[in-house]
Amino acid sequence: MPVTVRLFAGLRERAGWSRRELEGLARVGDVWPALDLGEEPGGLLYAVNREYADAGHKLRDGDEVALIPPVSGGAFRVTEEPLSLDAVVGEVADERAGGVATFTGTVRRQSRGREVRYLEYEAYTEMAEEVMARLAAELEDVHELCGLAIHHRVGRVEIGEPSVVIAASAPHRQAALTACREAIDRLKETVPLWKKEVYEGGEEWVGRGS
Repeated sequence: MPVTVRLFAGLRERAGWSRRELEGLARVGDVWPALDLGEEPGGLLYAVNREYADAGHKLRDGDEVALIPPVSGGAFRVTEEPLSLDAVVGEVADERAGGVATFTGTVRRQSRGREVRYLEYEAYTEMAEEVMARLAAELEDVHELCGLAIHHRVGRVEIGEPSVVIAASAPHRQAALTACREAIDRLKETVPLWKKEVYEGGEEWVGRGS
């Protein structure tokens, strides 16, 4: 039962090939051992016929399995480094765009009647970047965007610092503005990110994507 295996970016360079047919693979979890490329990278994702799949997914004759390296940057980024609005805007630059809308979420001093010292963000990073990419693809399709980028901080974020920056570009400004607003609303609902507010004399986890 042959399946086509595709590699990208650093994995492609590591293996020296980008596409190959392999036999005798029953599940997605059998793919990496069959490649003989050493230890499997942390955060590696798999897609079967362009849909994400877990290690237990059963393979069929003719399936295409893509190995997707861990994301280290780009339009959908979870990082401990300070965020740059200019960098996010650069991600969506496009000659077709007539407007670029942005959103910057910053850490505020007051929350629920308490004095905040700083925030701590935690994420399931690999899944968060995947979910952000899916969210962007949906919004790009619905609003006919040129591009959409989301960067989010993790770790300690001080008062006044950005915790999330979003940019959307589109041929018309209204589409960019609407997509930017929907992106932050849906990010809060769907992306696996958690926020802890640290107060004078206490702290509290607020919940996913807050």
